[in-house]
Amino acid sequence: MENIIVSDSPHIRSPRTTKGIMLDVLIALIPAVIMGCVYFGYKAAIVLGISMASAVATEFIWLLCKKTKPKYILKQFDYTSLVTGLLLGLTLSSSMPWYVPMFASVFAIGIVKMLFGGTGKNIVNPAITGRIFAVISFQSIMIGGWLNTAIAPIDGNVITGGATVLTEMLNNGKSAIYLSNLDLFLGTGVMGCIGETSKLALLLGGVYLVVRKVIDWKWPTIYILVTGLMTVFLNKFDFAYFLPSILSGGLFIGAIFMATDYVTSPHTKAARYAYYISIGLLTAILRKATHMEVVSFAILLMNLIVPLFDQWFRPRPFGSTPLRERIQQKFINKGGKSNESK
Repeated sequence: MENIIVSDSPHIRSPRTTKGIMLDVLIALIPAVIMGCVYFGYKAAIVLGISMASAVATEFIWLLCKKTKPKYILKQFDYTSLVTGLLLGLTLSSSMPWYVPMFASVFAIGIVKMLFGGTGKNIVNPAITGRIFAVISFQSIMIGGWLNTAIAPIDGNVITGGATVLTEMLNNGKSAIYLSNLDLFLGTGVMGCIGETSKLALLLGGVYLVVRKVIDWKWPTIYILVTGLMTVFLNKFDFAYFLPSILSGGLFIGAIFMATDYVTSPHTKAARYAYYISIGLLTAILRKATHMEVVSFAILLMNLIVPLFDQWFRPRPFGSTPLRERIQQKFINKGGKSNESK
């Protein structure tokens, strides 16, 4: 009798743990971290280090303020704050002052995660919300940092202007793009944030997560394809916009590592199809309307209506009558009562 363990439902045991999944995500981000440091140098490593350290420190300080014993904090540490800090750092420029990644990480962990109850309780993605906090709070610094990041001559032409090649395309058309699609894929000469340069590195990380069964390949693929196709549609079916639209900006890192977050994405298959298609459409439409990168904003907005997706696409319990049949039966019953009264 001493070996019997009584716990709340569901009574399901699995070798997969939150700590193990987060460790897989950290491993998957290694290629992007390496390429970011290769392209942007030691400054990128500093930004990433400050972002991760601030995120972890915020969680530890929060738990200490709740009078949690240090040994229990270490025992329960599940790497989620480390992943949030790394993802947030990858969405920032390497020329950010030290206080930008620090305050953004404190906001992401302290307000978005811990204030709502900790791991699994947040209603929006902490890393994305932290980035948006940085964009809103330090707008001039964020834009100024982009302008001085990875401005490289390509075939005699020097790229100047907005945050990324995507911004150039949205504001000035295809003629403003001096980089080939291969350059965009590899990240050579691409200005922007640390983690959004090499799509090859992000793709390698995505493949690792698929192999480890952390994510399903369908969801980021749907998001990326819908964004590209909607961009083509909005530009009079000009397919020359397709590859630049999906290879520029933060679409890959958002689709693979942020939109697929377990906590802030729908739970049923039908709801997920609707969710990722909607994010793709919203990303393309907002890019066209605002002439700027909006992946973070699109994912955040869709995070907020995930409960509605779960409600609208709730699976029908086994043995229950479909909605269409219930409506038909209701009208039949009304008709029968009215005939009887006559």
